[in-house]
Amino acid sequence: MIGYNAVASLGRLWQRPISGLMTLGVIAVSLALPAGLYVALSNLQAVSSGWHDAGEVTAFLKSSVDDGTASAFADTMRGRDEYAKARLMSPDEALAEFRRLSGYGEALDALEENPLPAVLVLTPARPPEGADAARALVEDLQQHPEVDFAQYDVAWLIRFKAILEVATRVVWVVAALLVLAVLLVVGNTIRLDIENRRDEIEIAKLIGATDRFIRRPLLYTGFWYGLLGGLAAVLVVEASLALIAGPVSTLAGAYQSAFTLRGLGVGGVSLLCAGGAFVGWAGAWLAAGRHLAAVQP
Repeated sequence: MIGYNAVASLGRLWQRPISGLMTLGVIAVSLALPAGLYVALSNLQAVSSGWHDAGEVTAFLKSSVDDGTASAFADTMRGRDEYAKARLMSPDEALAEFRRLSGYGEALDALEENPLPAVLVLTPARPPEGADAARALVEDLQQHPEVDFAQYDVAWLIRFKAILEVATRVVWVVAALLVLAVLLVVGNTIRLDIENRRDEIEIAKLIGATDRFIRRPLLYTGFWYGLLGGLAAVLVVEASLALIAGPVSTLAGAYQSAFTLRGLGVGGVSLLCAGGAFVGWAGAWLAAGRHLAAVQP
């Protein structure tokens, strides 16, 4: 009986192809939007995590600090647990690197003396968690008498991660609202189905059919709407990723990166389909429970 009701409810969907496809389209878009936003955020987090690992703290030493004092200070920083590496650059090395990166070679040749100080580049053992931790590293360095100025090179990335966290919360809110929309769409579809079969339901109740018996095929209808809508949402998301995969690869190649877009994956596809089926079933259950009680012979 259960298998018959499941197959029969699926067959009813094909008997009304236009209205069924419109309902499936609304469900697919409602599920694809939060799924697509989640995939986009996951890719951005993957990119930013790779940037964060390369973060360095740069300490510009005072011009009055001699080579021996600078070397001793660098050895002191190497011995601290919060730093994995410490690289000391002399003023001549700092000028040579600036010349190589800036392209101002001819202008630098006109200088009578080297204006750059010695620089100590420190790699944190663990990336700071949040802007406060990064600020604490910088403030600790600036308290040393050898340091004139210190900066954390990826402080902007910490702010970017905070923005991503806010965006993640927004995605969850949008997902909750769109799940509610799916509930309403399925519930309204089931309500119309009950109204169209009102005479049939009244006759079934006259011969002893219970609300539970009548509700069963309606629940399967909601289940199929949700499951098929979830599958359609998967196709929409994957098709969208396929459209932008080429430009993203070109952009990544311009920055010498091997980054590639990540899709939903097996887990994401399963979750989207199972979640759609459950939401469809729940919407049908709520609508059927309310409207079947109002149909009396």
